Amino acid sequence: MCLILLAWQTHPGYPLVIAANRDEFHDRPTASAKFWDDAPDLLAGRDLKAGGTWLGVTRTGRFAALTNFRDPQQIKPAAPSRGDLVSGFLRSGENPIDYLSRLEQSAQAYSGFSLLCGDGETISCYSNCSGRPHTLAPGIYGLSNHLLDTPWPKVAQGKSALVQAMNALPATQPLFALLRDGTQATDEALPQTGVSLEWERLLSAAFINSPGYGTRSSTIVVMNRARRVRFDEISWSVTGDEQGRVSYSFGVGG
Repeated sequence: MCLILLAWQTHPGYPLVIAANRDEFHDRPTASAKFWDDAPDLLAGRDLKAGGTWLGVTRTGRFAALTNFRDPQQIKPAAPSRGDLVSGFLRSGENPIDYLSRLEQSAQAYSGFSLLCGDGETISCYSNCSGRPHTLAPGIYGLSNHLLDTPWPKVAQGKSALVQAMNALPATQPLFALLRDGTQATDEALPQTGVSLEWERLLSAAFINSPGYGTRSSTIVVMNRARRVRFDEISWSVTGDEQGRVSYSFGVGG
């Protein structure tokens, strides 16, 4: 997952709005979002190589989403899968800050990550690359492959676009449209994360389209004041064309 845009308690009708793109190598096997056979309350896509996920929700109103921290120095070849951190929270009954505080004790065993966890009442965030677990105040947030709200161009632009797109709710097409933005940042605005300039350019877009690596799925999650969740996901082909769509709607606790 390489871009997560989050609105928490800022819209009068929708306290939670998430718009997220998952970027990955095209040859990594993946299952589209569904309720898991081994965890019937858990709705998420699944990494078929390691078994975890990058973003998911539950029928009890929990959600979690993770991005990798882009720094070659943070890669640990023998590390456990970071996708297990998402499903681990979703399967648990812990509140977000307790889960992340417990995770902090073993977090350095993993390659770099940033993790968002929510239970419908609070949302907390933690990165094993900097800082401590902390609970978020109401607001608009953006997370790419660095720390929360690091002002990379696609994060700053995405947050602004999210504010505008929420005006159309319950319609979600404007949210999908902002995730489809393939505009690359100028060289002057690019971060320096330890990869080549060519890769920095490619990865600077919200929607990445290249033969070997790109945006594999776009996901929208909204929860209204009646605590009804809508989950929509589009899967993208190696050429950047839509190749599948799933949609779920359920009441929290229902």
